[in-house]
Amino acid sequence: MKKSDFNYRLPDELIARYPLDKRVDSRLLVVNDEDFLDRGFSDLPSLLKSGDLLVFNNTRVIPARLFGHKETGGKLEILIERVLDDLQALAHIRSSKSPKAGAKIILNDGYECYVEGRDGDLFQLRFVESIDTVLKAIGHMPLPPYIDREDESLDVERYQTVFGREPGAVAAPTAGLHFDQAILDEIKSLGVDFAYVTLHVGSGTFQPVREENLADHIMHKEWLTVDEKTIKAIELTKKQGGRVIAVGTTAMRSLESAARDGQLKPFKGETDLFITPGYAFNVIDAMVTNFHLPESTLLMLVSAFSGYERMRAAYQHAIRQKYRFFSYGDAMFLSHMPDKS
Repeated sequence: MKKSDFNYRLPDELIARYPLDKRVDSRLLVVNDEDFLDRGFSDLPSLLKSGDLLVFNNTRVIPARLFGHKETGGKLEILIERVLDDLQALAHIRSSKSPKAGAKIILNDGYECYVEGRDGDLFQLRFVESIDTVLKAIGHMPLPPYIDREDESLDVERYQTVFGREPGAVAAPTAGLHFDQAILDEIKSLGVDFAYVTLHVGSGTFQPVREENLADHIMHKEWLTVDEKTIKAIELTKKQGGRVIAVGTTAMRSLESAARDGQLKPFKGETDLFITPGYAFNVIDAMVTNFHLPESTLLMLVSAFSGYERMRAAYQHAIRQKYRFFSYGDAMFLSHMPDKS
């Protein structure tokens, strides 16, 4: 398939630039084999049953955007992509002219870091003080480009899941943003179990697919962990006839990466798994997900999971019904319904 096969036109007013007052106030489009149901996210428990397993990505978004200037005075913006240790990180730098190795960067409030070199498109930075200290003091929440506004105080809480525990992401696992503690408690009371993976979402999730032929696309890498406890929970759920339901594409990619050779097993490391129609899923039976950007790898993933034509029809239905799109937007509930071939 081609990149252009996944294009669609979205009215600008359907891009959700702010979250709703309550997380569970979002709408939920339930995609069935033959029809679509317009529900509220608070209806999600009615779609679940005892013995099901929800798998969440428990990463936490770090305030990864920093502002400063070069010693020569030129302003710049840094987006931390990955923290390597207490003082070192890989980052994107936006400036009129890229800084060279050895360059000193003066950040807001007098914090400093140095450019040590390049790693592909990323800059290797060394901070004078711990990165955690710097980010807590002057870091900004790294809102996606399409939100098209500066981060505000509300984003500190709302661009973060209530169950996030492991700092490291520079973008939120957005399907998880709809859950508050009350709905988690309600779902738990139904006999639905929870399991967790950690995938630190990178800014590459927003990068466009540049190659028209999908086979030529080089997928960005992200760091993930799937532990033994989660593997055992999935095996028990499958054995007892329950469904494994991924909360978000990041949970999906984590588990499919851990089962890449056909056998699900603990995994810790990088994944560059690129899921497109025709992919044979190994683990997931259903998923909760947001609406994704045109021509994005995430739209390709959900099209592989629930069928290309079905997803095209679902997105057109959502546009007609004026659903809210992208990170702060509404959600979908999808079952595994790949195209028949």
